[in-house]
Amino acid sequence: MSNCPFDGACCPLSLGEAACALAAGEAVVFPTDTVFGLGVSVKAAAGPRLLYDLKHRDAGKPVAWLVEGPETLDVYGRDVPAYARRLAETFWPGALTLVVRASAAVPAAFRSPAGTIGLRMPDSEAALALIRAVGCPLAVTSANLSGAPDTARIEDLDGALMARTAGVYLPDDLPPYSIASGVAEAAEAVEAGEAAEAAEGAAALMSSSARVRADVAAGTAGDSDAPSAGIASTVLDCTGDVPRVLRAGALTLEDMKGRLS
Repeated sequence: MSNCPFDGACCPLSLGEAACALAAGEAVVFPTDTVFGLGVSVKAAAGPRLLYDLKHRDAGKPVAWLVEGPETLDVYGRDVPAYARRLAETFWPGALTLVVRASAAVPAAFRSPAGTIGLRMPDSEAALALIRAVGCPLAVTSANLSGAPDTARIEDLDGALMARTAGVYLPDDLPPYSIASGVAEAAEAVEAGEAAEAAEGAAALMSSSARVRADVAAGTAGDSDAPSAGIASTVLDCTGDVPRVLRAGALTLEDMKGRLS
């Protein structure tokens, strides 16, 4: 029996059905380890335009990719520094987005104006199963209309938005409140050079947590007393000789010590 709460407003999809829809260039909603995501296959979609249209948002901000593992850094990134590989090997799957220079394997439509791409391996078996089934990364944004809060619970999904997608992949064992709230838009804003805007959007969700506004290399990062659940992924700019924290999140400088040199 389906656990979709929308009474026909959306189409519940099995893993196979969701993978087929993604392979056909359609958008699918599915749970991740932060919020519900709205994604497309990066091989089947010409770019993120469909995601912009579904969310009623202006085009232009790159959309981060969810990937299957650390080895993808050298597939979709170029000139990837050794510290970025160490971070991925240590903290993936998990709440760490690494922004790297995009390789030729990343279509221009998915790159930021600076020629970068954000990559993250989610700590979500549902998301990883979709990536494996489709056979390529998924370009993913949060499953909400532009300006609306990120969606962390099944019952909070927007029925009208769901009806305009291919459907929703809901694993049978997904609890109704198991998806931690977070900010899936963070990597998009960061890649577009809008780190300040990204932090502002996260403030309401992270009001009880210390937030970082400094370079890792300078050692000026704050620690969070809150658990990682409910906090967006940390976003690091890995295009230079040393990483920079572009967005504070679940991982702190203290967590990453020893993996940055």
